[in-house]
Amino acid sequence: MLYVVLVLVLVAAGLVVAGLITANTLWAWVSVGVSVLAGLVMLAEWLRRRKQAAVAAGKPAAVSAEDEPEDDEKLKAELNPDTVEGEVAGELPVDEPVEEPAAEPVTEPAATEPTAVLPAPDDEQPEEPAAVAETGDPGEEDTDAADLLIVAELDVEVLVVDEYPRYHLAECAWLTDRETIPIAVAEARDLGFTPCSRCTPDAHLAATHRETTKTP
Repeated sequence: MLYVVLVLVLVAAGLVVAGLITANTLWAWVSVGVSVLAGLVMLAEWLRRRKQAAVAAGKPAAVSAEDEPEDDEKLKAELNPDTVEGEVAGELPVDEPVEEPAAEPVTEPAATEPTAVLPAPDDEQPEEPAAVAETGDPGEEDTDAADLLIVAELDVEVLVVDEYPRYHLAECAWLTDRETIPIAVAEARDLGFTPCSRCTPDAHLAATHRETTKTP
């Protein structure tokens, strides 16, 4: 509605300018009529908004009047709490105590004497498991300096295992179920192999060499 009033005011101003330019009073009277019309439109808009404000102000008053009985009841309930509690208590049934059944005595089982475990006779003794190849690398033999000089010149064959740094005698228990490679002891020394601490090849080979080289 305000946009309409603004348009009418602009039209009236245009008509006034046109009347001044043309010196024609008709445009001036038309401008006056447009201005009066704009004033009537503004008055109608003001009356409409006033009516809406009056209606909006009357609604909360009606709502508050409807809520007054509920507020009175709440106020009475707050002033007389004993009456309300008595009414609620009278509506709810009182639970009667329930008797719990007596617990039955628990009887403990009689203690049993442990039975002695007799050893199995000699004929029924479990068999010892068969020897299994040992894992890991055995230690290095601590070779005497004199034995080392003898072994370094011998061509006696010893056994080595691939990817292991020790050389062994043929009867070494560590060689069980392993693939061996025969090689001369002097060559094994040159290749960086060291004697096994389990079968002590340097001590055996040096002792054997001394016995064979003794003069009768």
